[in-house]
Amino acid sequence: MLIYAADKKQFLRDVRGNQIDERILDNMEMKGFSSVSPSEIASWRHSMQHMANVLEEGGISDDAGVAIEYLIPQTAKRVDFILTGQDSDSQETAVIVELKQWESVEATAKDAIVETFVGGAVREVPHPSYQAWTYKALLEDFNETVQEEAIRLWPCAYLHNCKSPDVVSPFYGEHLEQAPAFLKEDADKLARFLRQYVRKGDSTEILYRIEHGVIRPSKSLANHLASLLEGNQDFLMIDDQKLVFETALNLVEQAKEGEKQVLIVEGGPGTGKSVVAVNLLVELLQREYLAHYVTSNAAPRQVYKAKLTGSLTKTRIDNLFKGSGSFIGTDVDTFDALIVDEAHRLKERGTFQAQGENQVKEIINAAQTTVFFLDEDQKVHWKDIGSREEIEHWAEEAGAFVQYADLQSQFRCGGSDGYLAWLDNALQIRETANQDLGDLDYAVEVVDSPAELRDRIFELNVEVNRARLLAGYCWDWVSKKEPSEQDIQFPEYDFAMQWNLEHHEQAWMIQPDSVHQVGCIHTCQGLELDYAGVIIGPDLIVRDGKILTRPTERSKNDASIKGYKTARKHDREAADAKAEAIIKNTYRTLLSRGLKGCLIWCTDPETNEYFKALARNAQKILHHQPAEEADPALPFQVVADEDLEPWANAIPVVPLQAAAGEFSDLQEVQQRPEEFDWVEPPSFLSPSPGMFIAQVVGESMNRRIPNRAWCLFQPPTGGTREGKTVLVQHRDISDPDTGANFTLKRYRSEKSADPDTGWRHLRIILEPDSYDPSYEPIVLEEDAVADLAVIGELKAVLEGDD
Repeated sequence: MLIYAADKKQFLRDVRGNQIDERILDNMEMKGFSSVSPSEIASWRHSMQHMANVLEEGGISDDAGVAIEYLIPQTAKRVDFILTGQDSDSQETAVIVELKQWESVEATAKDAIVETFVGGAVREVPHPSYQAWTYKALLEDFNETVQEEAIRLWPCAYLHNCKSPDVVSPFYGEHLEQAPAFLKEDADKLARFLRQYVRKGDSTEILYRIEHGVIRPSKSLANHLASLLEGNQDFLMIDDQKLVFETALNLVEQAKEGEKQVLIVEGGPGTGKSVVAVNLLVELLQREYLAHYVTSNAAPRQVYKAKLTGSLTKTRIDNLFKGSGSFIGTDVDTFDALIVDEAHRLKERGTFQAQGENQVKEIINAAQTTVFFLDEDQKVHWKDIGSREEIEHWAEEAGAFVQYADLQSQFRCGGSDGYLAWLDNALQIRETANQDLGDLDYAVEVVDSPAELRDRIFELNVEVNRARLLAGYCWDWVSKKEPSEQDIQFPEYDFAMQWNLEHHEQAWMIQPDSVHQVGCIHTCQGLELDYAGVIIGPDLIVRDGKILTRPTERSKNDASIKGYKTARKHDREAADAKAEAIIKNTYRTLLSRGLKGCLIWCTDPETNEYFKALARNAQKILHHQPAEEADPALPFQVVADEDLEPWANAIPVVPLQAAAGEFSDLQEVQQRPEEFDWVEPPSFLSPSPGMFIAQVVGESMNRRIPNRAWCLFQPPTGGTREGKTVLVQHRDISDPDTGANFTLKRYRSEKSADPDTGWRHLRIILEPDSYDPSYEPIVLEEDAVADLAVIGELKAVLEGDD
């Protein structure tokens, strides 16, 4: 939506006449924006004067287009300033300028985050260069006019009151390269930047074409996301996950025929709700539907973005992952689909509880189809309202047809839903038949000290970085302001640790060094580990066999039960019951993060003995045994020679670890198939010629492929390999794990235009995807790329039958 649009000549006339703020305000009011603060009006007056001074420099045509406060469709984001026209080659361009009135800025240790004084206090906010680049990415990824008419977008930021060098710190180099930042003394530099891309005018024509562009995801974005998902074991769907996935896709198709749809998917911890959600997002974008992934809790958003991209830095797919308060005032059915993960964490009102009416209502309103993934036993905040009843109410109000689905396959790595029933019984949430852990395929131990808990988790974390310490929020987060201080201390046990790493924001759980900190409910909910070590604090104790909750033992830093004391003045019994449910649900959630097992220690001795007694018959967690060699045993069903039909009912197993020289095994499979083991294909797969299974040794890809995992490969396919995980061979490669001249890595390439062939490789980069930062990319320069052989593309990580 264009708020203000004019050519440069008219814009300068409005500024010189001291009318620019009035023009913008009048247009905003005409277009339905009723609440504009005096500070925002003042910012227009001041910032537009600075932009006018820049534009008065020679070289920019008077009929260049100027837009102010352009509202990007399907978002709440407004672009401060856009200048449109043509460059010296007559290429249509639009320069995006993010304007800031900040006077000082300080760098942080967080990617794309700075500190400045806004809203009456010093706060952490996005770096303006990242903001500007985000707007460019949104338009390139979702505006059909920009995509198909090749309008070039050039973002930048202008902090016209600021001299702080932290803005242009090398730490933010990646974002500054995408969108340069200009400070107070850089007006001339900004003028040159604008002249470089806008030489000729367009009389605002480009602005209006962008304004009326169809909103749909670009094919390049959809294909990029699909390549990130391919072969990524974190997002492999099994069992009823696939059924829910297909059901949701069918509802989106039905909704296009006019009937609004709501799907409520219920499932407990470990059922793969997030796996289905991310797969849905990618598939819908590939089908050119406008879809977003939504959560109230930032931790799943951060972690799943990082798992998709293999990076914790900000990327363009950030725009697809939204907070639940992002849909205030959104037009009806703006989106084809919204996928709401952790729906039990939805709130009544939006940001800082000051905006919006009801998040469930606003989300349903905004999409033709809404998919809610729900587990009401994970409501852990005083203001959580997400429930089946709440969703049904607002779906009925919106005239939506409601359907239901369940995810039942608990603990995908071999545990049991019986453990959840045992937890419910142990925490006295509800009485169940599972009072004993003896028959369950899930390991539980209650230890005698926090030091033992810590050391066991350290030990279990060694192999694949999937064991973490967690605790109830009963200790103040002192280290946030005093980095040298320890938050959780038990001097009698020689135990002192800090809460989760602040500079990693909500992606704490997947950091390689985060095993040395303690996570809380806010950084682990919605996420999974192999093993969780949980400290049960003084907010939950046992006396004479009865669970008692003590809300006052929660840290003052924890907002989860904020409102309890006020509510207790009005209805003591109801407030106590709600606080008890939140505390019990919190520990139920913490204690169910591990897919393979859980270790427990309670600060209260009687409570520790209570849980120890309940877990006395449980399967024990094995001590970590490091393994250097590949497992020679095949975890697959071998097909007998007399029944073998190559690539019809069987796939060959190729011994990668033996191929330190020329990789000839695939050719030998064709020539001498009898020399290889042929195994039954996975149930989800129809074999095709050239597919093979191999065991991958090493840690260089352990974000996606654990050491010694069995993987399915397919022959190289046509089209781009960008972002795919590929098995390659080159004489100059020495794999860091095996020493072989072939390696499994993520493929990246840099290309250049070539008059004869259209393009040529400048270099190929084979990137590790590991929690271990010591692994470095393998870079093949232009003279070496011709000898690179791509042997296969990763299709899936297989779990086998072990």
